[in-house]
Amino acid sequence: MAEVSLERSDRIAVVTVRDPERRNALTVELSDQLVDAVATCERDPEVHAVVVTGAAPAFCAGADLTALGEAEEDGLRRIYAGFLAVAGCSLPTVAAVNGAAVGAGLNLALACDVRLAGPKARFDARFLQLGIHPGGGMTWMLQRLVGPQTATAMTLFGQVVDADEAVRTGLAHTRTGDDVVGAARELVRAAADGPRDLVRAIKATMRTTADLADHAEAVTTELGPQVASIGSPEFAAKLAALKARISTRP
Repeated sequence: MAEVSLERSDRIAVVTVRDPERRNALTVELSDQLVDAVATCERDPEVHAVVVTGAAPAFCAGADLTALGEAEEDGLRRIYAGFLAVAGCSLPTVAAVNGAAVGAGLNLALACDVRLAGPKARFDARFLQLGIHPGGGMTWMLQRLVGPQTATAMTLFGQVVDADEAVRTGLAHTRTGDDVVGAARELVRAAADGPRDLVRAIKATMRTTADLADHAEAVTTELGPQVASIGSPEFAAKLAALKARISTRP
């Protein structure tokens, strides 16, 4: 049965799109479940970071072509809603790209804060080859990550990017071994171990400062949440522990 599964442990949630026979192609129903999974992570105080992946052998082969062919504007927006929920998540998100990320599947990977590329990862826009215009903000997300030249090569010239090229162009953070989800869990460990409110505040600040042109404005943007964190009980506890370690040194 096609579904989006959610596993939570050690303050990390793993969200998996599961329809391996159809390479995890997104239907309206799967997109709705993806929205629900992200909302569940947002509500759960024990979740500090989210890993998004697909059931082997693919990450996500795009939108289901039958659903896409029958969709008008409202239907397209429902298909988009899944990866837009990931894009809007207040928790840090990592795409564990274990196979092909095609079309809307590329959008799902782009919607995450960080992408890890396994040995079989492939990033493929493919909209033009299917005779349709890109959607879901793909052109905006892709150009912001890799610049107009690589984005044009992928979108208009059909360039398919493998794991090594994804890292070289900045589309992916790191090339991993076969256990991409395990590598993603290891990557998010610091966020999982940190105070949840602080993790969310830092992500929100990074989104704000990314669009600023002035250093002084960035300083001001960071100042309020930094002062709040200095007054937090978590900081007081870490400071006390640090002082205790220093006082016991010979």
